[in-house]
Amino acid sequence: MALIQGLGMREVQLGQHTVRSHGREVARTHMHDWLILLLLVVIEIVMYALIDPFYRFVGKDMMTDLKYPLKENTVPFWAVPVYSLLLPSLVFLFIYYRRRDVYDLHHGILGLLFAVFITAVITDAIKNAVGRPRPDFFWRCFPDGKDVYDSLGNVICHGQASVIKEGHKSFPSGHTSGSFAGLGFLSLYLSGKIKVFDRRGHVWKLCIVILPILLACLVGISRVDDYWHHWQDVFAGGVIGLAIATFCYLQFFPPPYSDDGWGPYAYFRMLEERSAQQTNGVNALNVQVMEAQVLQQQNEQNNQSYTSSEEHDSGLNDLESGRRKYTSQDMMLPLLLNMSKR
Repeated sequence: MALIQGLGMREVQLGQHTVRSHGREVARTHMHDWLILLLLVVIEIVMYALIDPFYRFVGKDMMTDLKYPLKENTVPFWAVPVYSLLLPSLVFLFIYYRRRDVYDLHHGILGLLFAVFITAVITDAIKNAVGRPRPDFFWRCFPDGKDVYDSLGNVICHGQASVIKEGHKSFPSGHTSGSFAGLGFLSLYLSGKIKVFDRRGHVWKLCIVILPILLACLVGISRVDDYWHHWQDVFAGGVIGLAIATFCYLQFFPPPYSDDGWGPYAYFRMLEERSAQQTNGVNALNVQVMEAQVLQQQNEQNNQSYTSSEEHDSGLNDLESGRRKYTSQDMMLPLLLNMSKR
C-alpha cells in the first residue's frame, strides 16, 4: 500500500514541468546529444549517397537466385520515416498533452531519433561493406536480358549505374531495420506507459504493444515479396533495429516491467533532487529552531541567576541594616539607664 501511495504521489507531480517552463533547460542539458545526433545524420547522408558498395564477384552460376523480377517497392522509401519517426512522435505528443511532462517528451523524441539514425548508420555501413546482390540483380545488371561476363566469369553490367549500385545493397534490409528501430522503440514506450507488465493480466495492453511490431514485420515481409531482399537480409535487419531500439530506450527510460517504467530516468532524478533540497531546507530550519531554543534557555538561565543574585544582595542589605539598628539601640540603652540613676 505504501508503494502504491508513493507511486501515486510521484504521478501527481506531473504537469509541473512543461515545454514552456523547462523545455529550454532540458534541451541545453542534452546539447551534446543533439550535436552527436546531427553528426549521425551527416554520416548517414554521406554513406548512402556518396560511398559505393563493395562490388562483389557475381558469376553465371550464381544468377539462379538473382533472376527474380525487378518490381516497385510496396512500401516506398519515403514512407519509412513517416511511420518510424512521425507516427511515434505523434504518440509522444499525445502523451505529453495528457501528462505535461517535458522530460518524457524530450527523451522520447531524442531516444527515437538516436535509435533510427544509429540503426541507419550501422545498416548502411554493413550494406556497403558486404555488397550482397539483391534477388533481382540480374535485371539490374542486364536490363535487356543479355548477360555478359569477363574472362574470370564476373558480370559485366550494362545497366543504369545507380540501379546497379543499389543492386549491391541487399544485406541487411534497411526498410526492416528502420521499421524495427522506430516501431520497436514505440512498442517499448507504450508498454511502459500503459504498464503492460503490472501482473494484472490485461491482455488488451499486450495487443496494443504488439501492433507496432506486427507492422514492422509486415514491412520486412514486403521486402521479400518485392524481391528486393533475401529472407536473411530481413531477419538481420529486424535484429539490428530491435536491438538498437532497446539499447536507446533503456538509455532514457527504465525497463517496461519496472515499477517506474511509466516515466523517464530524468523525471525521477528531478524528484529525488527536489526531495533532497526540501530535506536540506527542513534540516536547516530545525537547526535554526534548536539554536533559538538553546539561546532562549541560556537567556532564561541568565535571568534566573540575575534574579537570585539580586535577592541575595537584598537579603544581605536587610541583615546589615538590622545589625546597624541593633547596635545603635544597644548603645543608647546604657545611656538611658545612667540618666535614670541620676
